[in-house]
Amino acid sequence: MAIVEVKVPQLSESVADATLLQWKKRPGEAVAQDEIVIEVETDKVVLEVPAPAAGIIAQIIRQDGDTVIADEVIARIDTEAQASVSSKAQATPAASAPASAASTEPVSAKAMPSAAKLMDEKGISAAQLEGSGRDGRITKGDVLAVQSAKPAVATVSTTPLRAADKPALPEVKAAVNTSQSLDGRPEQRVPMSRLRARIAQRLLESQQTNAILTTFNEVNMQPVMELRSKYKDKFEKAHGARLGFMSFFVKAAVHALKKYPIVNASVDGNDVVYHGYFDIGIAVGSPRGLVVPVLRNVDQMSLADIENKIAEYGQKAKEGKLSLEDLTGGTFSISNGGVFGSMLSTPIINPPQSAILGVHATKERAVVENGQIVIRPMNYLAMSYDHRIIDGREAVLALVAIKEALEDPARLLLDL
Repeated sequence: MAIVEVKVPQLSESVADATLLQWKKRPGEAVAQDEIVIEVETDKVVLEVPAPAAGIIAQIIRQDGDTVIADEVIARIDTEAQASVSSKAQATPAASAPASAASTEPVSAKAMPSAAKLMDEKGISAAQLEGSGRDGRITKGDVLAVQSAKPAVATVSTTPLRAADKPALPEVKAAVNTSQSLDGRPEQRVPMSRLRARIAQRLLESQQTNAILTTFNEVNMQPVMELRSKYKDKFEKAHGARLGFMSFFVKAAVHALKKYPIVNASVDGNDVVYHGYFDIGIAVGSPRGLVVPVLRNVDQMSLADIENKIAEYGQKAKEGKLSLEDLTGGTFSISNGGVFGSMLSTPIINPPQSAILGVHATKERAVVENGQIVIRPMNYLAMSYDHRIIDGREAVLALVAIKEALEDPARLLLDL
């Protein structure tokens, strides 16, 4: 017997430990080299743990939900065992669903162990389900969602909803099948994920340590919309990227930060740190919570570079593959609540930054131009800032500079 150990990957210096999410393999199951066997959640990112060698899972040492540290052994793989051994070892209830359901399904529709057990108990076949897990795997939530369509089910799910039923920013560990919780007065207590707890901690720290004020303004988006409409097809053909609105907001923000460097600064004890670079954080909703990946040296990026990078971050956030490097740093942030329909909000500063821009939904509104009432596509902008180092004058003027750049995009080219 040749045993290879599966260990927790290296964590960043600021992360002491991590939490095991859910094993994708059980003892006795075959695993290929580099196949992902479990995900490890830190308070910043989720790391995938691949199998270091092909073989059979001989032992799982640490279970789902356990707290682990870097380099800790969490499982062992027998590299010399034959794949047929798995048929004997799979005597656990989760993997023993008899000749139905998951065992006859293709790999892309294979059920998770807990889902296979529930399918067997409830007499639900894989043909009735559409897997919402990674690689189309059927989760316990998928089974419960189908079960909820049947009469009078009294239980409440503690597992994720189907993808089609999830809210815009679902919490993986706290997702509740609300279709089953409307009968009676049920309650459910679930622990925060490490990422959600970290988000809560940082936002609370921001409120407690910053003197936050918010200034508002409105911007006529018609010039940007006309520019985008005129060139979007040529832009996509030339650069292979869709021309969106966020790249304009990013460029306009950098334009304002150059004029008012204090808005791009941060507080370090009794010192003010002025940054000679522009790293812009873009708030992105992910299945595990709000994350803020950072665009680096934005002043040196083209609109196409920005659009491509934002699209890349969005996909990585959706798949849970953002790295620590993607989320580290940043001198200023932009939060776009408009994609969810928000009309107005007061964004919270992302420490240790000193300001954040809130972008909202663009709606046609009646405005006065040259004494006449006209209809224009208007967007309300909000800038929250740390009043300890940023005076109202600088904050207001910086937001006005963003407004002027968007209403006259030529300013961005002429640096006016």
